[in-house]
Amino acid sequence: MEECRSALDKLSDNLARAEGEVHSAAALDRSLSCHITDLDVTFAGRLRSGRIEVHDTASGPPREKAQIRLAMKGDDLVAMVDGELNFAKAWASGRVRLEAGFRDLLRLRTLL
Repeated sequence: MEECRSALDKLSDNLARAEGEVHSAAALDRSLSCHITDLDVTFAGRLRSGRIEVHDTASGPPREKAQIRLAMKGDDLVAMVDGELNFAKAWASGRVRLEAGFRDLLRLRTLL
């Protein structure tokens, strides 16, 4: 669980340093949840100003429906943040689930 939290912090740092289209795509202000399926734990917070702010960690699936919802295994999260797993390929193969409103998906596609 600590490794996953660290990966989310690293992802947040990467998004904050991003430029151009990636920076614009990450500059949303939305509630966010990341359910780590193999650990059955959810990190909940906000994507705000290009950073991921984790406010809560809870056992089980998300308690509330966030505007942006991710679900994946912990190893996949770590591998994606470390650049060993391509997000688009993982999403296309079902290893990663991303759910959001249509407009948010259009903006987030830049991150893929």
